[in-house]
Amino acid sequence: MKYFKNDLPLKILVFCFSFSMFAQKISNQEIERLTKLSQKVTIIRDTWGIAHVYGKTDADAVFGMLYAQCEDDFKRVEMNYIEKLGRLSEIKGQSVLYNDLEIKLLIDTEEAKADYKKAAPWLKKLLNSYADGINFYLHNHPEVKPALLTHFEPWFPLLWTDGSIGAISTADLSTGELKAFYSGNTDKMSYIEREKDVQTGSNGFAIAPSKTASGNAILYINPHTTFYFRPEIQMSSEEGLNAYGAVTWGQFFIYQGFNENCGWMHTSSNVDVADMYAEKIVTKNNKLFYEYDNKLVPVIEKKITIKYLENGKLIPKTFNTYYTNHGPIMAKRDGKWISLKSNNRSMKGLEQSWVRTKSKSFEDYKKAMDLKANTSNNTVYADKEGNIAYWHGNFVPIRDKKLNWSKVMDGTTPATQWKGLHEVSETVHSYNPINGWLQNCNSTPYTVAGDNSPKEENYLPYMAPDGESFRGLNAVRLLSQGNKYTLDKVIADGYDTKLTAFEFLIPSLISSFEKNITASDPLYAALLEPITLLKNWDYHAKENSVATTLAVEWAYKLDPIIQKVYTNEGELDQVENTRNFAKNAFPNQLIPQLQMVVNELKIKFGTWQIPWGEINRFQRTSGEITMVYEDDLGSLPIGYGPALWGSLPAFKSNYQKNTKKRYGTNGNSFVCAVEFGPKIKAKSLLAGGNSGDPKSKHFYDQAEMYRKGQFKNVLFYKEDVQKNAEKTYHPGE
Repeated sequence: MKYFKNDLPLKILVFCFSFSMFAQKISNQEIERLTKLSQKVTIIRDTWGIAHVYGKTDADAVFGMLYAQCEDDFKRVEMNYIEKLGRLSEIKGQSVLYNDLEIKLLIDTEEAKADYKKAAPWLKKLLNSYADGINFYLHNHPEVKPALLTHFEPWFPLLWTDGSIGAISTADLSTGELKAFYSGNTDKMSYIEREKDVQTGSNGFAIAPSKTASGNAILYINPHTTFYFRPEIQMSSEEGLNAYGAVTWGQFFIYQGFNENCGWMHTSSNVDVADMYAEKIVTKNNKLFYEYDNKLVPVIEKKITIKYLENGKLIPKTFNTYYTNHGPIMAKRDGKWISLKSNNRSMKGLEQSWVRTKSKSFEDYKKAMDLKANTSNNTVYADKEGNIAYWHGNFVPIRDKKLNWSKVMDGTTPATQWKGLHEVSETVHSYNPINGWLQNCNSTPYTVAGDNSPKEENYLPYMAPDGESFRGLNAVRLLSQGNKYTLDKVIADGYDTKLTAFEFLIPSLISSFEKNITASDPLYAALLEPITLLKNWDYHAKENSVATTLAVEWAYKLDPIIQKVYTNEGELDQVENTRNFAKNAFPNQLIPQLQMVVNELKIKFGTWQIPWGEINRFQRTSGEITMVYEDDLGSLPIGYGPALWGSLPAFKSNYQKNTKKRYGTNGNSFVCAVEFGPKIKAKSLLAGGNSGDPKSKHFYDQAEMYRKGQFKNVLFYKEDVQKNAEKTYHPGE
């Protein structure tokens, strides 16, 4: 279709042909079935455009929920599955060929299809309803032109069985290494092609009744993701389902949210769930073998064909891929083939993602955790009985405790094999700590409850290699001081913008300047005023703060070691690296960098005295997945700063092509505070709005609130939803 974009008649012809092919997949009988099914589902859109989906059965609710997602942003629903199918190259071309190969090596579509066939009846009903909801939407919206997927299959959700933004676990193997190995160009390989330290992550707080004004537990849900990665939605049925929260586009369960009994918040985990193995490869009689347990075992070879778009045509490229008993070969290091053992999709993982949303109690939720299938998340939990809890990871393989599992393992010996999974009781967790609060900010679990946290010496290193983060320091400081929490007070703490990293960095800069720059030095006159401003700064990011601008721009120019947020076993964490850097830095590692910031601001704006909100902007001008940002278009100032340096509300901004200002792309997206009790009380906020359609009034109706951190009341109970209904309908109407 892209090939014909300048030829309207051919474009229409190609679309009609492709849509007629799609139409053949839905017979009149099927349309009649789906139409009858749609009458069992009611969608109520509230005054914020949030969909509240009501069905007779859980499957009905799934049908309606996927239909509503497609109404809000079909292209994001579709794109998530194009990626998980390993078919991005068919629309983006050869540049993403090896991203597709990586997906196909680690997420097997044939295994997903097999899982669908053997799925329990209850799960198969949900999977069928997932596909029905999307396909019924496409049937009713012929004006929607899918980029690639004109029909959705019920096994698609089994490709992606949790809701995290990261699709796969690859240890520290990069797509660059994969490309080098399978292209044969190992001389020019890049070890780090994947951006390891992208600031996604999340914050989660749980406050026990002893620390709240009402005597009810409170949960604070604050994922940091790519903007618009998740919408806000509610799904209810007469089978005991009533969940509200954030759902990842194209998935049929509430990923981060709550029901009337409990709530769950996920943060990204650094628990070791994937391991690398050095394989000893032997060629014998022109066949490949690998050595294992003193025997030669045939290397499994599998041909994978990927099509990529080039000049309007799909070009097939076939790779001969290799596997051992550990998993696929992903790289070559030091002359040895490297395989990867991981668990990037499982039917049990999808089951766990669903059953936790229907938990009625702490015991119910613990039973869901006992499935041990969540490979990418930590969990912060609270419930109406007043329980709070934290689990650091969930899927944790049992390994030889004498080995450092962050390293490449010897693939020739059974000693390096996984030996089952740890019981949840053996992994790092905390239930109802006496301090009355829990927090995780993509940081070590050993500060999750302050002084009452789990003790590192009681756990194996691979269970929690995570280090401390500056957000973690900030959260512990606030929660240790807090009392009589209400929803508003929790939100206020969650919006604390202290950039804790600068408590280490700024004093070092000041000291270096005062000790080494004399009044006769030209740098003295050039930097005295900026230095004085930073010296008097309270380290909080603010919209009108020039010091924030100077500090943030300066920090990005310092040694990159202070930006390393994910650590392996035995490595220093970000806080330790920053402390060491600040303590030992030479003047030339601090002062010239500030001079560069001052000069760059003068060149761009004519002055270095630029308030943070002047350059740190929120802009949403289109519904495209990859947005283009322009200084000449409207945007809002944002006062909070990078999570990297400690701001609890996260706003990761960057200079874009041809812009003088920084534009946010990642950070606070869906944020929610919920209080459990006889009745749910909750407040929430979205980046921009719930709709991906620029023509919708709900595309940008929360933008000013987002700027100010002003939350809306969540409409959880049906009677409240009906009182605030903007539109009530059945799918297809």
